[in-house]
Amino acid sequence: MPSEPAPSDDPAALQAMLAAERLENERLRKIIRELQRHRFGRRAESLPLDQLQLGLEEAEQAEAADEASAEAAAPSVRATRVAKRRANRGSLPAHLPRIETVVDIADDSCPCCSAPLHRIGEDVSERLDVVPAQFRVLVVRRPKYACRACTDGVAQAPAPARLIEGGLPTDATVAQVLVSKFSDHLPLYRQAQIFARQGVLLDRSTLADWVGRAAALLEPVHGRLLDHLKASTKLFADETTAPVLDPGRGRTKTGQLWAYARDDRPWGGADPPGVAYVYAPDRKAERPMAHLAGFSGVLQVDGYEGYRALTKGDRVKLAFCWAHVRRGFIDLAAKGASPIAAEVLERIAALYRIEGEIAGLSAEARRQARQERSRPLLVKLDLLLRDRLALLSQKSTLAVAIRYATSRWAGLTLYVDDGRVEMDSNTVERSIRPLALTRKNALFAGSDRGGQTWAVIASLVETCKLNGVDPQAYLCDVISRIVGGHPQSQLDQLLPWAYPTIPGLKAAA
Repeated sequence: MPSEPAPSDDPAALQAMLAAERLENERLRKIIRELQRHRFGRRAESLPLDQLQLGLEEAEQAEAADEASAEAAAPSVRATRVAKRRANRGSLPAHLPRIETVVDIADDSCPCCSAPLHRIGEDVSERLDVVPAQFRVLVVRRPKYACRACTDGVAQAPAPARLIEGGLPTDATVAQVLVSKFSDHLPLYRQAQIFARQGVLLDRSTLADWVGRAAALLEPVHGRLLDHLKASTKLFADETTAPVLDPGRGRTKTGQLWAYARDDRPWGGADPPGVAYVYAPDRKAERPMAHLAGFSGVLQVDGYEGYRALTKGDRVKLAFCWAHVRRGFIDLAAKGASPIAAEVLERIAALYRIEGEIAGLSAEARRQARQERSRPLLVKLDLLLRDRLALLSQKSTLAVAIRYATSRWAGLTLYVDDGRVEMDSNTVERSIRPLALTRKNALFAGSDRGGQTWAVIASLVETCKLNGVDPQAYLCDVISRIVGGHPQSQLDQLLPWAYPTIPGLKAAA
């Protein structure tokens, strides 16, 4: 491995390096502040994740431009950074095809004595190259045959089954459109523009027809996915808005996409992770009751009161979210006007530190650790909250934050007695974020039926990502198999976790 160049003693180079380090430190401080706002701040005040990413991109681009200027002014700085880049860039995936180019000397004779040179080794470098997406046309010919001896009938092989009968796309094309919209968040009109750059003129409504037909085909797989999740004994639940066009009133109405997620990886559970979204036109409590019919176990949720209806009959226990509790105290502590809020946050942070130390242990090991270490801290925190609440004006912001916690205390402390339960519902909130990005770019669904289409495709795409499965390859294969007559009794073979993971594709956390 090549050694790094010795530090330069050139004053100009040192000044350039110092200026670059100052820029980097300031950039990191800004990133930390914005991440804290996004992670802990109120929704109305926190920066949306996609906007935060865009801001970070701009900051990183500006930093790269400054570094390039500094390198141009000081060659020693450039040499240092090149060496560091080579050491840290990692290796490219082995499954990618290699196109080799040999850059050799023009004359293999020694420049001193003209004797022939002999090869003693070589330097090999690899760079990532991209071939722009290329469209191609698959031509299917079906010869016709007739008998010269008689005139009865014509023999011809039957046409292969297609998702879009009489249409242009292959199953792979439809899968690409689905992934582009529901994973890469590209609205259909933008995809139509991409097709047009290759001379393929497709109307947005044509692409919409492909998406709708694919969703209808995949609905049984979506239903089976939800059935599998409901058979679990521990789920997460959350919901987010889904603006839907309401032609009768000439504007949009607010539908809901409910998310039901399973992720047993933190405690080594055997069931694969997955998420199923279900569209509903409203946020009424009967929606999750209908969606989760037959579910029995622990449901981890935020503070929405509609979930309480599920607890009738003791079939479902609710575990609440400490991240939502913490948000109520963040702003008060940040302003420096509430020592009580700061103390509560310190105690919650101590509980989270324990979780970090026992992450990855079995459910029983986590339960034992929580009984020994977390329960005493929770008892003290409960006493603190109730003592302080008695001294506060009941209308104060701090009192509201405390009551939010004390009124949900049984659900907030359920995780201590059950090692499968997490401290918060961040697992399902991470599954909600891709919907928010698609919603931002697509603006609204065209109808309630469009909302259901959204739920079906997004469920399969996001479950693929949770399991490290390529969603484009998965959807292409599933569509082809269903169109080809795959039995409805064997839908389990079509669930995302039944497919192999892709080398280099890391399962989403």
